[in-house]
Amino acid sequence: MTDDKTELDEPEECSAGERAFWGVTPSEPEMFVVGEDAPPPVYDLEERTARFGEEVIRFVKKIPFNAANNRLIDQPVGAATSDGASYCEADDGVSRADFRHRIGICRKEARETKFFLRMISTAEPGLKPEARELWKEARSLHLIFSRIWRNTTP
Repeated sequence: MTDDKTELDEPEECSAGERAFWGVTPSEPEMFVVGEDAPPPVYDLEERTARFGEEVIRFVKKIPFNAANNRLIDQPVGAATSDGASYCEADDGVSRADFRHRIGICRKEARETKFFLRMISTAEPGLKPEARELWKEARSLHLIFSRIWRNTTP
């Protein structure tokens, strides 16, 4: 065996460029806080993904409609809400392989959400601070689902 790290050794992380875009350091704590009335952290993934989907829905309602933004409005809502729905399906999986497959879908949806939040921030710079908070939660969910996926054998 070589000294090279395999994908199983390291948790999936964002690229340096993505962290730089959001101004996030690798050691920055994972916190999901949007607005002053934000609820305390939730450790139940089903509830956490549901709240995240709700926050993304509320967020995209602030994006003005125009030719560039219309596609950007649909995509994060689909990805963020699918994340929670896929987790519910995984939780009810009929086998370990089914569970792992559905958790893999959760990983992909969380990563897609991160991507589209970045695109929204580029299209509407005034929304970047709020998008950054949502991105941090999408990143946290992505890391959680990646760890679950790696620790589940098919």
